[in-house]
Amino acid sequence: MREFKPNQIVRHFKRELVDPTSMDYLYRIVDIAIHSESKEKYMVYQGLYGNCETYIRPLDMFMSEVDHEKYPDIKQKYRFEINS
Repeated sequence: MREFKPNQIVRHFKRELVDPTSMDYLYRIVDIAIHSESKEKYMVYQGLYGNCETYIRPLDMFMSEVDHEKYPDIKQKYRFEINS
């Protein structure tokens, strides 16, 4: 299974659709949080653009592959990948 660590910079697949010199769709991993009742894991991440808002997303969704039927021209395999 892929693993992300706090402070790593990741890119969302939609970054392929914007100016690569911008910070759009780049995020910093904050941590993994666990829901206190359901025990579901969530990825906590912060945008590196705009207001630099902090987001959470179910870990399974964060780690999922891009829906290539909906986005056939996207080359990135996963929804989020480490920015290189």
